[in-house]
Amino acid sequence: MSEAILRLRDAAFQYEDADARAVDGVSLDVAPGEFLAILGRNGSGKSTLARLLNALLIPSAGSVEVDGIEVSEQRAYDVRERCGMVFQNPDNQIVATVVEEDCAFGLENRGVPSKEIRRRVDEALREVGMLDRALASPSMLSGGQKQRIAIAGVLAMRPKIIVFDESTAMLDPVGRKDVFGLARRVNREEGVTVVWITHFMEEAVQADRVVVMDKGKIELEGTPREVFSNVTEVLSLGLDVPEMMKLSRDLRGAGLEIPLDVLTVDEMAEVLGKWQA
Repeated sequence: MSEAILRLRDAAFQYEDADARAVDGVSLDVAPGEFLAILGRNGSGKSTLARLLNALLIPSAGSVEVDGIEVSEQRAYDVRERCGMVFQNPDNQIVATVVEEDCAFGLENRGVPSKEIRRRVDEALREVGMLDRALASPSMLSGGQKQRIAIAGVLAMRPKIIVFDESTAMLDPVGRKDVFGLARRVNREEGVTVVWITHFMEEAVQADRVVVMDKGKIELEGTPREVFSNVTEVLSLGLDVPEMMKLSRDLRGAGLEIPLDVLTVDEMAEVLGKWQA
């Protein structure tokens, strides 16, 4: 693995008046350009972990480093320059009444020159396919379009890392596919490190690596195939397995000798094509 761009060592966080830590002794390295999916049932600690990566929360124990900077109150601004965040509800992230003004908000706060702001805003909106809506009101956009605007605002800041905290949870299937596809493209084509927090298995199977959290700890870690092959353990952690793995088991039960670890529709199509041949 390359030198880690995200490095956690026994990181922990406990909310006031809580009986237990929300994040409890997590150690994890994320490589530059990696697409990491984090899974876990509600209350597993995955969203708290996301906020630690963006310095919205400061570890109460252990350490979190973002691009070589240790997360602390004093360095929060520097951390957020390097690590952007897209939340579940885009309405909580959109602050302006015109799309291009919202996209420019963070740049203006940083004192970026006007000509550079114009260039970056146009570039970011073009990248998310929303340049033609630059003068629209966000209130007139669909949920998926609003999420694209939120992503554009982050992209305009040019972070090395983007954390997506269940950013497709409130979208319909078409919106989910579009936003996930955008995140994958930014990762593959621009080398942006992506931490993708989700409860949709079909998204997680496309990641480079999957981490499963429960009760503030990492319980499983590996490639999607390695993680989801632990069917019994995954189910015991309150999660589901990918639909194609379920179908694999149903087809084997019906007498078809196909692998049990088929993850995607494309893999299933290939397997069935060979079986029929």
